[in-house]
Amino acid sequence: VEVDKRIIDLLKFSIDLYHKTDGEVNIAMGSVLSLWHNYRTLGISDPSTAELPPMESLKEAAKHTDINNIIIDEEASTVYLADPDMSLDVGSIGKGYAVQMIAEYAKELGYNNMIINVGGNAITVGPHVNGDKWRIGIQNPDLEAEDSVIKRVLLTDKCLVTSGDYQRYYVVDGVEYCHIIDPDTLMPPNYFSAVSIICDNSGLADALSTALFNMPYEDGLKLINSIEDAEAIWVYEDGTVKYSENFKDYIVEYPDN
Repeated sequence: VEVDKRIIDLLKFSIDLYHKTDGEVNIAMGSVLSLWHNYRTLGISDPSTAELPPMESLKEAAKHTDINNIIIDEEASTVYLADPDMSLDVGSIGKGYAVQMIAEYAKELGYNNMIINVGGNAITVGPHVNGDKWRIGIQNPDLEAEDSVIKRVLLTDKCLVTSGDYQRYYVVDGVEYCHIIDPDTLMPPNYFSAVSIICDNSGLADALSTALFNMPYEDGLKLINSIEDAEAIWVYEDGTVKYSENFKDYIVEYPDN
């Protein structure tokens, strides 16, 4: 299929992040994610009939998730899927990537003091017009907590992206299953309630928040430490909070806030 160069740039960016995250972010997971999407949609519309996708069906779908089957011809500006049963899903990267593109376009137009917030993806361009850094609240995944913000950070020319299990989910037999799917288990992970990333690129932050949500803390810490100028905060279901080494530098009134 012939596509716009911007689509090819997005796909190349996504493939690079697949390798950087050791496959924890895979845009070729469309066949698996669509199964989950269909079962989640039905479960939300009629909770009494909510079911999990059969593991046999998930494993069959997972046979069609090889990212190497995305064939890009930059000269012809085409993308070819070598496996006819595979499909692409850029949900783990696309929104953050688009927010980054918007911010860069705004700077080209001369906007130097702004914040863009698109549902969990926030990016700052320069300081506030009064010269201060932007103060941004990180959503408390415990939606019944007295304070809806778990931490507040100060940012300039940085982005903040959060992945969590507290907004998009459905319930089967009293258990909540979120929309983020671990490529290794083909199931929603249950390590954390939320993971937030601060870094220079919103597309990268979007991918990293998904990757770290899918990984045990120790593995996620190793990954975030391998990426320059990227920091993370992990929030467990019991409210426990952990940080990467320099995340606290961004927090307002650390550690009591």
